[in-house]
Amino acid sequence: MPRFPVDVQDRKEIGATGEKVSAIGLGTWNIRNPDAAVEAIVYAVELGIDNIDTAEMYGDGLAEKIVGEAIKRVGKEKVFITTKLLPHRFRSPEQAEKAMKDSLKRLGLSTVDLVLIHWPDTLVDLETQIRNLEYLAEKGYTRYIGVSNFDHNLLLEALSYTKKYEISVDQVRYSVVYKYPEVRLLPLAIEKRITIQAYTPIERGAVNRVSLLAEIGAKYGKTPVQVALNYLISRPRVIAIPKTERKERVEEFAGAMGWRLSPNDIEALEAATIRV
Repeated sequence: MPRFPVDVQDRKEIGATGEKVSAIGLGTWNIRNPDAAVEAIVYAVELGIDNIDTAEMYGDGLAEKIVGEAIKRVGKEKVFITTKLLPHRFRSPEQAEKAMKDSLKRLGLSTVDLVLIHWPDTLVDLETQIRNLEYLAEKGYTRYIGVSNFDHNLLLEALSYTKKYEISVDQVRYSVVYKYPEVRLLPLAIEKRITIQAYTPIERGAVNRVSLLAEIGAKYGKTPVQVALNYLISRPRVIAIPKTERKERVEEFAGAMGWRLSPNDIEALEAATIRV
């Protein structure tokens, strides 16, 4: 049997909020063609992918502006927006608030759905970082809070410092190639009702070269990319956020939902050491 129960839901809860978003989201790192990226986001929303991830550091704010343009097209009510602020922003409430206001201006919003600490700051204690993250929620700039690139131990420590708000998400690298989060982080997330957002879930397209994924995909009429994404969303509490600027790739991502790998195929991928 697979290591974790198979989650067949294509809409996943954000933390313990009761709010659900599509199991496949869309990332916005390293955008090369802004116009194409806007069109890809709009198309994704049309196909039911309503979960968009960005960050202030992506393109030095350009990605947030692109997401903002897409929001104007589709309407904020149709999309869940996550953004991430750089670690040093959380050294004081004033720094966090200024960075948050700048992000909101680029996005064209007065509030976002979720704000994450992009990665832990080693130059200031974690309790201070969490306090200043909570401050953004207290001020109404974000509905939910979370972290990114926090391992099991850091996430557990962060949870001990929250006072008024719960950590809803931990965004980490996770793929069928890089399965390290399954060892300790994912079990903790399942226990604590925290959502794992998996970035680099298709290893920048490298999963297309994995013969095992192609072999499994052939049984379902699916591509290696779709198998790789389906493996992740078959896990409880896991959302995958691949990135693309191409409409045909958006369609491929959407096609990773609506079905599930068999327990035997999930087991085979769990056991496989995949190199790309």
